[in-house]
Amino acid sequence: MAKDGPNWDGLLKWSLSHSDGTRPTRQLSEEDRKWFAEAMQSQTVDVVKRLKEITQVMQTPQQVLEAHQVTSKDIEGLLDELQEHVESIDMANDLHSVGGLVPLLGYLKNSNANIRAKSADVISTIVENNPRSQESVMEANGLESLLSNFTSDTDMHSRTQALGAISSLIRNNQTGIAGFRTANGYTGLRDALESDSVRFQRKALNLLHYLLQENDSDSDIAIELGLHHLMMHLVASFDADVREAALRGLLELVKARKDCSTCGSSIVKGDERLRQILKDRIKAISLFMSQEDLSATKEERQLLDSLWTTFYNEPSSLYHE
Repeated sequence: MAKDGPNWDGLLKWSLSHSDGTRPTRQLSEEDRKWFAEAMQSQTVDVVKRLKEITQVMQTPQQVLEAHQVTSKDIEGLLDELQEHVESIDMANDLHSVGGLVPLLGYLKNSNANIRAKSADVISTIVENNPRSQESVMEANGLESLLSNFTSDTDMHSRTQALGAISSLIRNNQTGIAGFRTANGYTGLRDALESDSVRFQRKALNLLHYLLQENDSDSDIAIELGLHHLMMHLVASFDADVREAALRGLLELVKARKDCSTCGSSIVKGDERLRQILKDRIKAISLFMSQEDLSATKEERQLLDSLWTTFYNEPSSLYHE
């Protein structure tokens, strides 16, 4: 699956010969301008051509690929290359134009877990901060396929990558958020928080925090599913990123309780379990950490103090530290 790429060596030599960092940039001759324009145009055309070639491979039935000795590793390598190309928003949008998006989504159902995971990773790159591609994936029922892998895949890595793709797909995408909510995506987040995978927990906490920021009323769903209790538990996680993400989620939940006059559920202010968890974490930071460790946990300490203040209307013992 070798490919003929643009003349990068020639382009690099030309660039270095015109700017060595020791002299001001000179005006380009018309000949230089023409050469550079043709080089860049050649690069663009080549990438589009390569997208079409990759699309053809993805459209080829599995048994035909196997007959031509194309292995799962070959497909993973092809997806790695595709991901590099679609880091450009223009190329990400072009993938759909050349017919590559639908077969890529089909790889989410591949029998090989690594291919399922890698295809989700590529989709995440395609839709990140890209409303046009988000819409294309939604129209192709990509959210449904990602949700299926997120909640039901037997491979943890594939589940984690699917969650990452979902997060990119529904961010700043109200249709996607509504679809996630309707498909019981919050139940999937609960399962992720209950898992033993730190990466899975982190991704779930970050998405939960974003969703609670977007819609105060979603705090009802979170509390009904017991997500606040799971986040309380994760405040004591051995992983610093999980602890901070859990604190951010709890803080957002508590703020939503105060700001949302129509929300039916509530966190009981006298919840002694939360008070004890926060006390224990504050004590661990105050008594057993070196000055260097304290510096490393600055954000966690700020979150602990903010949560304590918001929840109990008084500063924590970390306030003056």
